[in-house]
Amino acid sequence: MRSITTAGLLAGLVCAAPVFGADANAGKAVFHAQCALCHSAEPGDNGGGQGPNLNGVYDRHSASTDFGYTAALKASGLTWDTATLNRFLSSPTTVVPGSAMVVPVANDTDRANIIAYFQAVKAGTFKAAAVAGRGGPPPASGPPPGSPGADKRIKGFDDWKNDVPGRVHRVDIATLPAAYDTPSTAKFPRLVPKPADAQVKLPPGFAFSVFATGTTGARKMLLTPNGDIFLSETQANKVVVMRPSADGRHAEQITTFAQGLVLPHGLAFYPNAQHPKWLYVAETNRVVRYPYKPGDTVASGVPEIVVAQLSPIEGGGHFSRDVVFSPNGKKMYVSVGSQSNVAEDMPKKTVAEAKAWEAAHGFGAAWGNDENRADVLVYDVGSDKPGKVYASGIRNCVSLTVQPGNGALWCTTNERDMLGDDLVPDYSTRVKAGAWYGWPWYYMGNHEDPRHAGERPDLAGKVTSPDVPFQAHSAALNLTFYTATSGASAFPKEYLGEGFAVLHGSWNRAFRTGHKVVRVRMKNGVPTGEYDDFLTGFIVDDGNAWGRPVALLVNKDGSLLLTDDGANIVYRISYQH
Repeated sequence: MRSITTAGLLAGLVCAAPVFGADANAGKAVFHAQCALCHSAEPGDNGGGQGPNLNGVYDRHSASTDFGYTAALKASGLTWDTATLNRFLSSPTTVVPGSAMVVPVANDTDRANIIAYFQAVKAGTFKAAAVAGRGGPPPASGPPPGSPGADKRIKGFDDWKNDVPGRVHRVDIATLPAAYDTPSTAKFPRLVPKPADAQVKLPPGFAFSVFATGTTGARKMLLTPNGDIFLSETQANKVVVMRPSADGRHAEQITTFAQGLVLPHGLAFYPNAQHPKWLYVAETNRVVRYPYKPGDTVASGVPEIVVAQLSPIEGGGHFSRDVVFSPNGKKMYVSVGSQSNVAEDMPKKTVAEAKAWEAAHGFGAAWGNDENRADVLVYDVGSDKPGKVYASGIRNCVSLTVQPGNGALWCTTNERDMLGDDLVPDYSTRVKAGAWYGWPWYYMGNHEDPRHAGERPDLAGKVTSPDVPFQAHSAALNLTFYTATSGASAFPKEYLGEGFAVLHGSWNRAFRTGHKVVRVRMKNGVPTGEYDDFLTGFIVDDGNAWGRPVALLVNKDGSLLLTDDGANIVYRISYQH
């Protein structure tokens, strides 16, 4: 297929006409590889529901379907014709600043083919060819017709209406329901303005307030020795510095430290947080660093590339990466999320072929579009040697955390979708060297994923079960250990050493869950497996939400800061002494 440049694509086109030289079947293959984790484009294509359904999107007005679109997209006034789709897909956040769609389709030919696919689906003329490695289109999700799960009505006994601070949760992986025990439901949260009477709920003695507004896609935070706070704004492709007011109650100044990054997420200081010389930033497919000294609010130099490529498969799927260092500073860990929901398009290998692949890539490592993904990678600091797989089978380790005191590496993970309301639980867990956590063939111990039934009998019984499973589809994004022993807003002593996890909110569940902060219980530094509701109230009566919390930071005064990439606000949780 000959290359199609952007200029050639736009020149002389009639918007409703098919894209010249483009291939709708090739467009479906690209869409399924890069976009299907979040979107469906035609009935039964097994696409995800984290983003709007794109069936019939060609010539449709933007933000015109029943989905929780951002205010920026609602105000854009776009119509998805050939030229507009091409511009938007090439750089979504440039065309619509503030769009939740942040992953571009960089290749001109791929964009042209995707647009041709959208056109053919809209016109009803699309005829699917066999999908490489699968022998046909991907199977539809949900229970097989006529099975018990197909007709089951969901009770919703554990949804958001029962959330209250102090409520104890424990997910027993020994009694998980069968796959497809309930239908798979796409119910994305609609973000609404905060109702006038809405209040979050916290344990007695705690207060909740706004620390900063006007952020764009606020994600991870990092505290500096002088009390400044770094913040990655993933949607804006930049890192900013928030300088607190004298009383610490709000951000007095926000300065852009670095921009022009590609989906920055993870932030870490080196050699340590007390005496930093470098700020490390994890972009979507590389790690860079900036020289830093306490008090800097603007980068003093250009970024130095530390890891040029994390995975050979750059586009599509989960895009956030995190980075942390071992306590002795000798190891750098980087998390890389999967390209897909459950490696639907991964070419089949025999057990012998899979073992040969593992010998070179790590135990349980996936291949195809998920090569070097769904892993935690480890690099020797100061060495030019390539990184290695430290732990595998972790579908989307959004957040890495080093536990104070014992130096244990923790990972907080979004698990897979489309198996029913209560499968598969998300989790936070200690990450062990060489361990495999099941993805894509198994989950939560020896539960085989039916979509890969019989493919890896050699891996049965070899899955490392996670320490703290969360209710399925909660979208766990972050774990922070509370470390403050002093400060005007420091929490009571019983919180010292406890974990706090942030649950972003569900979409693949009939009854909403998540949108809250939970307390992860520890006993002598070891997780008990239980977690308690700590901050609730972001969900309103009809199941919509006015907040999507992301990450926490223990601030200098002992308060917790909480980012929200839905409302684009940073909140402050303090204790009133």
